Amino acid sequence: MGCGAGSIAIPLAQDGHPVIAADFSPAMLGTLDAGIEYYGLEGRITPLELAWDDDWDLVGPVAKAVDVAFASRSVTTTNLKGALAKLDRTARRRCAVTMVANSSPRYDLHVMNAIGASVTCSNGFVYAFNILIQMGALPLVTYFESPRRDTFNSLEAGVADFSRMLEHGNEDKVDRLRDYIAQHMIENPHAGEPGSKGVPQGRYMLDHVRKVRWAFIAWEPVSAPSS
Repeated sequence: MGCGAGSIAIPLAQDGHPVIAADFSPAMLGTLDAGIEYYGLEGRITPLELAWDDDWDLVGPVAKAVDVAFASRSVTTTNLKGALAKLDRTARRRCAVTMVANSSPRYDLHVMNAIGASVTCSNGFVYAFNILIQMGALPLVTYFESPRRDTFNSLEAGVADFSRMLEHGNEDKVDRLRDYIAQHMIENPHAGEPGSKGVPQGRYMLDHVRKVRWAFIAWEPVSAPSS
């Protein structure tokens, strides 16, 4: 279970004990609270407002408080080593993180390559792996892809949506983007149905599925239990 893209850590406790679901966003935690109430999970999940840069000794879970600690697509911090160490110290049996393994999920690499736009790919997962090796861990890495389908109701709506990808020197590629979308937009057979975020899908979509590659990195904690 996760709190969404902004969640920083979702530690799992021993059997019969509650899950600690941490996030730095009060709004995200409010959504979690609503879900807890809806599904009748009071007493099973403990929300905690917590950020990577917080002092976990003061406001976070204590050392070795949970069996498993993981952060799903949320290790966004200037101190990656510190974040990994915090997960490590919190878990007794297992730690894991999920990090992007190519470009940001905000980009469609297929489109960007087709229109000659430049994209910087993330190597954060490589740094995480090396940091864990330096910490004395033996991390295991598994790669997987998540499909995403962008939909829109007109050519110009599609251009406006995909233009969010044209930054960092790619702003002059709007005309190429419009030409590409015009050539590759097709009818969406699921138009009007709820999309991944519950919003009705648009009339059109592109003739390819956008895929985001992720690295799932897991390891056994190397930090010693506190005395």
